[in-house]
Amino acid sequence: MGYYSCSMLLLFTLLLSFYPISSADLIKQTCKATKYYDLCVSSLKSDSTSPKADTKGLAVIMVRVAVANATSTISYLSSQMLSVVANDTSVKRAMKECGEKYAFANEALKSSSQDLSDELYDYAYMHVMAAADYPNACHNAFRRSPGLVYPPEMALREDGLKRICDVVLGIIDALGS
Repeated sequence: MGYYSCSMLLLFTLLLSFYPISSADLIKQTCKATKYYDLCVSSLKSDSTSPKADTKGLAVIMVRVAVANATSTISYLSSQMLSVVANDTSVKRAMKECGEKYAFANEALKSSSQDLSDELYDYAYMHVMAAADYPNACHNAFRRSPGLVYPPEMALREDGLKRICDVVLGIIDALGS
């Protein structure tokens, strides 16, 4: 009976290897390893390349989502700088610093994408961690100037980038295991 059970288990394993996990199942399985499951699933399902992606490809897609978020925030800051009163130097200085920090986050994310392609998961993780932390410096730029209030829109954008980066970090963790 033991031989029969082992043979059936081997046959079942071989059959499963011929029927790969569907893309929807891979997305769900991958997103379970992340802190923000719903964000992960909705982001990955909205990308047309995700059905053909493996786990590493899903991580790269989420990095692209993070890059788009950082780029959008840089554009938002640029547009806000135009509306700031010329003599309000503390707001301009804080917004300029924020723009620089989001640009650094953008570069770190692009580096992480290359690291993922090269299967340098530790470096990819490090770059995504850095990208998640840069918005913190933006927030601190507003705190350093007495009387400045951190704009609610920036708080939302900061939280969004951090959440996306947390998703990427969860996927990278899954890749390393």
